[in-house]
Amino acid sequence: MADDSGRTSRALRAALVALPLAALASSCAREPPPVVADPNTPPVNYKADILAYLRTYLNNPTGVRGAYIGEPELRSVPGASTAQRYMVCLRFNAKDSTGKYEGSRDRLVAFLSGRLDTLMPARKDQCEKTNWQPFPELEKLTR
Repeated sequence: MADDSGRTSRALRAALVALPLAALASSCAREPPPVVADPNTPPVNYKADILAYLRTYLNNPTGVRGAYIGEPELRSVPGASTAQRYMVCLRFNAKDSTGKYEGSRDRLVAFLSGRLDTLMPARKDQCEKTNWQPFPELEKLTR
């Protein structure tokens, strides 16, 4: 009988030690909550981000003419009543896939959490007040 109580006592001690360790291990095994960046973090390297994107977006990134860019501005997102994002107006004349110039067009580049998110055609009113600056880096773009 003393032998049985000794086993029970050892089993009870082992369980008492194992239970807190298991609880500690399970709490450590959980993934930490995701870090949510502010969607309106200003873009820092917006010109370099735009150039990298256009290098792959354009059918022919060489020989771009009439390139101009505006400064990032916090603007309302088209189609959303309260959402705002940093956006940059961009104007350039690029070649199409046949090598012909398409004509100068305005585009709007949207940034989310400081990173390029979307490039879209700009409506006339979206970039009309932009303080355009030459963007020679785009005109010198290569493949």
